[in-house]
This record gives sequence, structure tokens and C-alpha cells, in this order.
Amino acid sequence: MPIFTKFISSMEKCFLDEKIDSKKEIKSISMLRNERLSFEFAYTTDGYSPKAYCDLKLENPFGENLKLFKIEQVPVFMPAYPGGYDDNYLRTEPGLYPDLLLPLDEKLPFVVVYNQLRSVLVTIEDTDGLKPGDYTLKISVACGDEVSESSIDIRVVDAMLPEQKLIHTQWFHNDCIATHYDCPVFSPRHWELIGNYMDAAVKCGVNMILTPVLTPPLDTAVGTERPTVQLVDIVVRDGEYSFGYSRLDRYMSLALEKGMKYFEISHLFSQWGAIHAPKVMATVFADDGSSEYKRIFGWETDSTGPEYRKFIRAFVSALLSHLKKKGLDHMCWFHISDEPTLEQLESYKAAKALVSDLLDGYHLMDALSSYEFYSTGAVATPIPANNHITPFLENHVPDLWTYYCCGQNVDVSNRFVAMPGARTRVLGEQLYKYDIKGFLQWGFNFWYSQGSLHPVNPFTDTTGDYFVPAGDTLSVYPGQDGKALYSLHAVHFYEALQDMRALDLLGEKIGRDAVNALIDEDCAEPLGFFKYPREEDYILKLREKVNSML
Repeated sequence: MPIFTKFISSMEKCFLDEKIDSKKEIKSISMLRNERLSFEFAYTTDGYSPKAYCDLKLENPFGENLKLFKIEQVPVFMPAYPGGYDDNYLRTEPGLYPDLLLPLDEKLPFVVVYNQLRSVLVTIEDTDGLKPGDYTLKISVACGDEVSESSIDIRVVDAMLPEQKLIHTQWFHNDCIATHYDCPVFSPRHWELIGNYMDAAVKCGVNMILTPVLTPPLDTAVGTERPTVQLVDIVVRDGEYSFGYSRLDRYMSLALEKGMKYFEISHLFSQWGAIHAPKVMATVFADDGSSEYKRIFGWETDSTGPEYRKFIRAFVSALLSHLKKKGLDHMCWFHISDEPTLEQLESYKAAKALVSDLLDGYHLMDALSSYEFYSTGAVATPIPANNHITPFLENHVPDLWTYYCCGQNVDVSNRFVAMPGARTRVLGEQLYKYDIKGFLQWGFNFWYSQGSLHPVNPFTDTTGDYFVPAGDTLSVYPGQDGKALYSLHAVHFYEALQDMRALDLLGEKIGRDAVNALIDEDCAEPLGFFKYPREEDYILKLREKVNSML
């Protein structure tokens, strides 16, 4: 039973019905000492047995710093919006797509399936720094008398990636964790899981954590509620408010312990215009001394009405006072409302006016794709989508962020499972060239349907029940052991972040202008958010040039 193998780029996506000859072999690659290097080992057979149990053997000079992951196929019912895609998708038909990474148990037989192309992700990483030099990795697959061996040369360059400068948040959904694992919110088990998923977020390059001081008013159908994940205790007695911060302190301490650098305080007003209050839960005492834990604000609340005005000013003032005492206030970034439109400018400004004096001197940011809205001065730090960023760049908006979600489905970089890995990874060059300071994505682990109406099993539905193209809702899948399982598209995004860090390091040596010229060197036209090389060779060759210059 003949076996065929080869090493290929990590940006490849191997579909079961493809042929191994269609994948370009890589013979050598380089990395910096503390980089996480990834590439794939592809394998197939044209024998007639349905499957073969084979032996997988490694000549591994990296020891425990090398890990293997099976790249499993996941069902994708909506790879792209109908009619809402370009010609830079791998496929647009529903089917099985490679995305889920499962740790490979080398003690078990290695299964090769007849006429199916599959691959293993190989990762090499030592955060303390590998010893510089030249190494060779060999992997062989043996099935009876048939043996296929492939080798790859790896050069470890004597340089270390600098710390990530980009502020990067992917919204961390604590309620999805509690729902999937069927545990009470903020129970001991939930805290354990939160810690596990914070670990995973940091491993994905996230350094800012969504911090739900109130239950985030995000992706919630009007008139409905998401599970309460409010970190601040609120007590109402005789019409006055008092606050407790034990859960908030625990959450922030845990995040710092896991490696987070910034806190993204959840939105103070409802999504899409700040017209309503978020869900607010409180223990309310009656005149007779009895108490009830209940919702005191929500969809029925006018965001600028006197009741919420009184509450939100007391809440923000007390919160800032507490954060100052903890020495954490200037690590926090604040939101008013997510994705307001120009038509909602007045409601946004009215809501902001309730707290703007209290938040003076602090970072205020919101996802916002209308430059006209920004030009009114309503938002200090706008976060335009990468397909709406051009006027912000042309007008030299300082300290600019960007984001993408489901609507960035044509021309620009995104992380949809149906997109080539190079389309996801090229974002690193774009972020560096245009000196972008922060990046936001809404779904680190969103395992609900649209509007959070019901849970979704991401192993059987990667679209949030036909909400968005597969890949938009998550970077990680929920593992049975309470730890995250990573996705291939999250690997590509992390590689983009590492590319940006390598470019930063080279920029310290030769200057930003010279690095930008290097980025453009092999482009048909200067690299931008809409125009960029599609081929993975562009990124691979650029990284080799960068590494050789360090």
C-alpha cells in the first residue's frame, strides 16, 4: 500500500478530495529563537484498503519543544455568504473543511485513509529561546513494507522576537464557557475553565481581555437576555447604590497571572446606538429589610433617562475609584456602544455625555466605520473595519485600530475557514506597514446562535446556526477536558502577529521606511488592505528575507 508524504506550508488547507501533488513541498524554513514555527506534514495513499494502521516515526532534534496536531475536518454549512464572496476563497460550497487541531497521540497507530489527503500540523516553540543553528526534522510513515520519509531543514536564527506591541482583543465570552460545560456562572468549576481559556487566548496572541463589569450588551436579540456574567456586585438600598468588587478583582488578577496586559471594560450602553441600558442585576432591599436579586435595567431602560443616568454615574465613579486603588485604572479601555451608525450619532453622543467627564483622561474606543461620525469628535479612538479604514488612513487618524467580522467578506483579509491561510496571515504585513496600534475581533469563543438565542455545538455547526461564515465566531473549540482546542485559522492569525513582531525587530535595525520598502518589493503594487499578494510564497519569502537580515 504506497504512502505519499511531504512537508508543506502551514498556510495550506488540505481537503480530503485533493491530491498531494497539488501541494507545494517546502524543504527548508527558518525561525527566530523564541518564535512558534508551524508547518504541515501532508500524507495520503492510493492503495485500495479503506484505511491502514501505520507507524509514525520522528527524528526530532527539538525534543518536547516539538508538538504534533491532527488537522481534522469540520462541517461547514455556510463557507461564504451567498453572493457575498470574491475569487479568493478556496471553496464556497458546504462540506468538510480542515480547521480543528487535535493533539496527536504518537503512541496510537497512525491511520492513513485511502485516497484522502490529510495533514498534521507541526509546531516548534521554546519561549526561552532555542539554540541557534541548523536542524533537520525527519518524519516517516511505515505501513508494512511501504515506507515514506520526508525531511525539512530548519534554521534557528540568533534573534528573539520582541514583545508584541499591538493591542489585541478577541471578545472572551464567559457565558458561552458556562453554558457549554453546564456549570453555574462563577462556580469553582467556571473559574477553573475561565483560567484555562485565558491561557488559550494568550497563546493566540490576545493581550487585552473583555472584562464584564456588567453583562456585555453584545450580540443579544432585542428583548432577550444573555446569562448574567456581571463581575461587580450591586446593592440598592433606599434608592442608593453600593458596589462590591471581589469577583472583579479575582478576574483581573487571574488575567494578569495568565499574561494579559490590558482590560477591555464592557460596554456601558446597548449595541448599535446606545439607546438602551445593558442588563444590570442588583440585590434590592425593601423597606422591611427583605431583599431580592433581580434585573434593574435592560432593554426597557432609556439610556439617558434619569434612573440610568443616576446609576451609571455612580457605577463608573465608584469603579474608577476602585481601579485606581488597585493601580489598574490606566490598563483599562472603555466603551460606550458597539458599532453605532451615523444615524445614531445623537443617541451615542447623549449617552457618552453621561460619563465623559468621569472618563476624561482614560482610553475610550468603539467599533466605528463612518469617518463622518468620527470627524464630529464623538469617539476618541475609532476602530474601523479593515474594509472601511481608507479614509481614516488618508486623514492620518492617530493611534488607529482596526477590526474585522462577518461583513469583511470581500477583498480584505479575514479568517474564514474557506479562505486561504495566506489571506489571513497577510494581515501582519498590513498592520505593520500602516502602523496599526490595535486589533479587535468579536469572537474568541462565541458558541451561541445569532442574537445568543440558543447554544450551538461548534463541532457540528461552525456558523452559529447560519449566522456568519465559518471561522468568524471562534478561534478555539471547547475540549472535553475543559481546555481549548485550537483552530488552524487561529494559527494563521498568530503567525500574522509574529510576522508583525519580526518586522518591528527589523525596523529597529534598518528603519520603518526600509522595512515598508521590503514589504512592497515583491508586490505588483504597494501593499494595502485591499491590494496584496495572494500567494503564500510572498509571505514565506518575505519572512526568509527578514530573518536573514536580523
